[in-house]
Amino acid sequence: MVNRLLAVLGAAALFACSEPVTPPDTDTTTDHTQTDSTVSGIQLDVQYHTLDNGLRVVLSRDASVPTATVAVYYGVGFRNEPRGRTGFAHLFEHLMFEGSENLPGGTMTNLIYNAGGVQNGSTRFDFTNYFEVVPRNALEAVIWAEADRMARPIIDEENLAAQGGVVENEVLVNVINQPYGGWIWIDLPMLANENWHNAHNFYGDLEDLRAATLDDVQAFFDTYYAVNNAVIVVVGDIDYDETLGWIEANFGNIEPGPPLPEIDISEPRQEEEKFGEIYDRLAPQPALGFGYHMPERGTPEYYAMAVLDQILVQGDDSLLNQRIVNEEGYASSVFGGINLLGNMYNYNGPMLWSAGMIHGDEYDHEVIMGDVDEVIEGLRTEEISQEQLDRAITKLRSQFYNIVDSSSRFGLADLLAVFAMFDDDPTRINRIEEGFDQVTPELVLATAQEYLRPTNRSVLRVIPDPDGTMSGEE
Repeated sequence: MVNRLLAVLGAAALFACSEPVTPPDTDTTTDHTQTDSTVSGIQLDVQYHTLDNGLRVVLSRDASVPTATVAVYYGVGFRNEPRGRTGFAHLFEHLMFEGSENLPGGTMTNLIYNAGGVQNGSTRFDFTNYFEVVPRNALEAVIWAEADRMARPIIDEENLAAQGGVVENEVLVNVINQPYGGWIWIDLPMLANENWHNAHNFYGDLEDLRAATLDDVQAFFDTYYAVNNAVIVVVGDIDYDETLGWIEANFGNIEPGPPLPEIDISEPRQEEEKFGEIYDRLAPQPALGFGYHMPERGTPEYYAMAVLDQILVQGDDSLLNQRIVNEEGYASSVFGGINLLGNMYNYNGPMLWSAGMIHGDEYDHEVIMGDVDEVIEGLRTEEISQEQLDRAITKLRSQFYNIVDSSSRFGLADLLAVFAMFDDDPTRINRIEEGFDQVTPELVLATAQEYLRPTNRSVLRVIPDPDGTMSGEE
């Protein structure tokens, strides 16, 4: 999950334990392949198909690697959780690793591990994913295994009890018994957002996790883990026709689920600055975090905020690092970004641009925020130079290329999946740089004036409380 849930897995020999589903007689795909190129920079070959049952299929051949990466994304994340079942999306991610009808227990793990591959999974705001990186000759087996997991997972009381305990332990280790816990990635969004779907404890309240029943789990699966709410991406050293044929054969006969429930995830415009405090018995020093609501994803202002992110917090030369760390010495670093649980591309709803620091207890938070305000107000009152803009865009392009060109090709698979899921257009990956090219100093100034205004900000302090006396929890 948030800590990337390492699960190293394995073994192609077990493919023989079940035959693939026979392909339907009819053509099951609608071909959305696009070949036109409109931008400079990266230009990836992408094929996009939709099966008759609603499964979206994205394929991209990259013969420079001897592997294939398979990623299955379901359109369910933290925002989809029902009230009273916080942490449910994360819990279900764990349950889907517990085996399927033809791959019970750790059989899928052995399948992938013995083939020389790895696998992982995660839960985010708007999706849950499962992926494998394997040698090309294990690709058919992995596609079959993912189809079996989608169609026939083992969901029973034993697995629910076991994985409920695992998730509860994660909450204890990563949040409750961890200094600063979920301060900036759980608590700050809870302070900043008004809509419950964006503002609840998505890692899970222990009472909610313990109250989950098998009926709850089955209903969640039936609603959100349907084939028509999923995307499968395969990238790497693949043959298009062969790979699409395997996907049709194994996924094509899975029945689609009912229409998804409509959930309103919109946020009202924030008109007043918000403040919050957390008393932390484990924190050795105070911490200070703040977040601003982002422009809508994909708009010109969204790309301008990405430029502002680079200028303000990304790298030692960023303005807040220069002021807070190098000049004033309040903290050893300032961190932050757009979507701290992923990247600026892989979410689809209200989001914060956030920044934070752990600072010396001799420094008052109001003094620190005074320096922060001075830096930010400079960007709200005067245009940046073309040189600053060019440097920021160069860094953005570099980060984008690093995501796409990661050795596992998972970053590429991730972007293709979310662009298919959120935009119905995975070829958008070839046009991302157009968004950067539209940004001007004038647009950066206008974006800073609207989105970096104090009334759009939420500030959250962490106050050390080793004895529990300040919080009343001695």
